[in-house]
Amino acid sequence: MATSRAPSASAVPRDADLHHGVVVHYHEIGLKGRNRGMFERQLVRNLVDATAGCHVDGVDVLFGRLLVRTPEPPAGTLLAAIGSTCGVATFAPCALVEPDVDAMGRAAIGQLPADLGTFAVAARRATKELPLTSHEINVALGDVVRLATKAKVDLDDPDHTVYVEVVGPRALVYTDRRPGPGGLPVGVSGRVLSLLSGGIDSPVATYRMLKRGARCDIVHFHSEPFTDRSSTRKAVELAGMLACFGGRMTLYLVPLGDAQQAIVASAPPALRVVLYRRFMVRIAGELAARTAAQALVTGDSLGQVASQTLENLICTDDASPLPLLRPLIGTDKQEIVDEARRLGTFDTSILPFQDCCSLFVPRSPATRARVDDCRAAEADLDVGALVASCLERTQTQRIERPRCEEATG
Repeated sequence: MATSRAPSASAVPRDADLHHGVVVHYHEIGLKGRNRGMFERQLVRNLVDATAGCHVDGVDVLFGRLLVRTPEPPAGTLLAAIGSTCGVATFAPCALVEPDVDAMGRAAIGQLPADLGTFAVAARRATKELPLTSHEINVALGDVVRLATKAKVDLDDPDHTVYVEVVGPRALVYTDRRPGPGGLPVGVSGRVLSLLSGGIDSPVATYRMLKRGARCDIVHFHSEPFTDRSSTRKAVELAGMLACFGGRMTLYLVPLGDAQQAIVASAPPALRVVLYRRFMVRIAGELAARTAAQALVTGDSLGQVASQTLENLICTDDASPLPLLRPLIGTDKQEIVDEARRLGTFDTSILPFQDCCSLFVPRSPATRARVDDCRAAEADLDVGALVASCLERTQTQRIERPRCEEATG
């Protein structure tokens, strides 16, 4: 049995012994069987894109995990960029050392705090170069850390855990494992166009589609000049936040006011909001064709407001040229609010703004609209001309992922 001398209590990692990186784990991708390589390659591409501008030497695929190689200990914006990449289940700054207990011990001690408290070691071998089993690594490395730090081992509820993964000719050692978004890499599930209102729900719905691997472009409807620019400013800001997760997006800013005026002039007041939404999905369908998007996405939650009753949703579906995806349909408001807080969109979403759907709203909007009634109300409108007018005046912005700039001294 191989033995190793424990380093002294003052032992610290020697720079010459260490290389640095971020170990990235995924969960769902690992279930993809023969297609797993395609998902891994897309995640690699997304990580390269997310970390552009940071000090990164490359991204490697290593036996069911990825390694983002860095020339120095990773921190700050680099970790934030990796931590917002969909498909990443967990990630951790790590040291890359020889698969030797002495080297692993120095790396572990260098990452643990001075007031260690209790600790445990969790080792795994993806390959078998080291002639120790995972359990034997746990015991040997635990002894090294215990003797060097005088800390106690606690296998049930440790204050800190030293993780070791032996992969080929190196070991990855880390202690600071963090959660990522999980899900699938953006780009493996087609392209969609998401209707972003500026409220709480639609950014969460868009994020959920990104997390399922769909590329998302965004359309925002406003009523300028009948309203101020508050909603478009919010849409731009929210789109920038979502680009942190989804990368580059196209944002369409569509003036709906003229169509709304025409609806108010000829349609029954109770149907106004449902008709607004029917026009929105028609226009969104035309915009989706420009990027070959295969579906539209909304932030509807069943029964949350008058326009989101089942009957009214059916009326909206009737006008849509593409499938309407509603990732929040069975989610209650508090769950959506909690997720918006986690994403960081909540504080922006609750800022006051003039929503286009609040323009010319009747006192008693229909909650059980019928498709036949909506079609009859639109019979007196030149639907095609109104849609074309909105499209002609649509503005387009490219929303880029915030660049991963490393701080300089």
